[in-house]
Amino acid sequence: MQWWQSGVLYQIYPRSFQDSNGDGVGDLKGILARLPHLVELGVDALWLSPIFPSPMADFGYDIEHYTDIAPLFGSLADFDALLAAAHRHSLKLLLDLVPNHTSDRHSWFLNSRRSRDDPQRDWYIWRDPAPGGGPPNNWMSEFGGSAWQLDERTEQYYYHAFLNQQPDLNWRNPAVRAAIHDVMRFWLARGVDGFRVDVIWHLIKDALFRDNPPNPGFGPGRPPHERVVPLYTTDRPEIHDVVAGLRRVVDEFDDRVLIGEIYLPIERLVTYYGTELRGAHLPFNFTLLQAPWNARAIESLIAEYDSALPDGGWPNWVLGNHDRPRLASRIGRAQARIAAMLLLTLRGTPTIYYGEEIGMQQVAIAPDRVQDPFEKNVPGIGVGRDGCRTPMQWSTARNAGFSATEPWLPVGPDFRSRNVENQRADPASILNLYRGLLALRREHPALVAGSYQPVAAQGDLLLYRREHADDRLLVALNMGGDPTNVRPEKPPLRGRILLSSHADRNGERLDGELDLRGNEGVIIGLE
Repeated sequence: MQWWQSGVLYQIYPRSFQDSNGDGVGDLKGILARLPHLVELGVDALWLSPIFPSPMADFGYDIEHYTDIAPLFGSLADFDALLAAAHRHSLKLLLDLVPNHTSDRHSWFLNSRRSRDDPQRDWYIWRDPAPGGGPPNNWMSEFGGSAWQLDERTEQYYYHAFLNQQPDLNWRNPAVRAAIHDVMRFWLARGVDGFRVDVIWHLIKDALFRDNPPNPGFGPGRPPHERVVPLYTTDRPEIHDVVAGLRRVVDEFDDRVLIGEIYLPIERLVTYYGTELRGAHLPFNFTLLQAPWNARAIESLIAEYDSALPDGGWPNWVLGNHDRPRLASRIGRAQARIAAMLLLTLRGTPTIYYGEEIGMQQVAIAPDRVQDPFEKNVPGIGVGRDGCRTPMQWSTARNAGFSATEPWLPVGPDFRSRNVENQRADPASILNLYRGLLALRREHPALVAGSYQPVAAQGDLLLYRREHADDRLLVALNMGGDPTNVRPEKPPLRGRILLSSHADRNGERLDGELDLRGNEGVIIGLE
């Protein structure tokens, strides 16, 4: 198996992981100082959200320079030191690649908007106004309003799928493809182990610039961009040639990985593996972020995803990220333990979002502390992402041990009781549950390379077997608050509990049946 199949990914939002210089913002030296936590936790690879020079209109997803480090986070020397230290600890390191758009301060865009005749004009998407004036069509920005911004000097509009400070690159231009490919080679040659590609399904837009159709399901309280179905602005047929080109660059280097951020239904998501698996190694599977949290819905989702995978396609699972509300707030703290057991025992590569290992919750952000441009543009309907990006809670010290000064976002109000320092000392903590689960993955081939076999169950009970040669495990998850009983008829249940989400039954022998408490999950080694 490849490392990206057997390993566990850990996403770090660098602004919020650890501040080393007292400016209230996390940085590369802070991540370096916290590597021991990640080694102790037992993850295999780090993915860093963008750390490149940026005006920070969208906190790093508006890149001004692709081959340097933002001074806010440190220097190239700091990055090299972090990469070397990660590799010494047998940790892989992935970077966020943002090829759909740049900052409007990037030299490419400054040249592009200089005149209609500039050689880099066609590096971005420019259109004349509609007949009679106004935007060229009805395409909408994900962050609210029209996706077209008028440049008064050249009297044309440029397209931006997100903020107007984030103009979209024109991926139909071979020069753009070559430039981004060279960016990838710069970091891969430096030793980076791969990329997570931001909004990869956005990269190609309709060549005819047709209006998107209206969304019949749009209703009050939904973000404005959902008024239309993004038929002509995302997931275009030509995208797979673009992804295959990104993959070819990654394949020029040994043992690297290409991961794609894709929010699409399963049947479209899996097409991003590409013809003969020459697309993304791992098109991110976000279905658990959106599914109803009950046993039957999850069981059905797993089956649907498994059956849709192309031959040889490797699955992956995600429960949280920097764009979605915190897991423990979505499903409750009790079920967050069940979610951890689910994530780390399903077949495929799991990704842990920083803070999930201590059960961090969504933090309410006062209006005067809002940072997220999405919330500022579309206030009051709950689209703000600041609450899942708050500082990591390390200890009971001031600002949760994250910074010596006021952080860029407020620390969670529960940091004195919910932090790494406290949970490390508590055998029953969710942190030690994560550590136990990750240790089991290392000990049991069935959890990494084994088959997945659903076991018939009803109500709140989710059951499945993982098997590899003589290593046979049963995972039993009670996704409800009431006790339940497990008594499979064939084969009879005989074995011992390797790990309970309650941390108080490890080693207990079973002969024929299992009683589960509410919100309890167990992993059983079968005889």
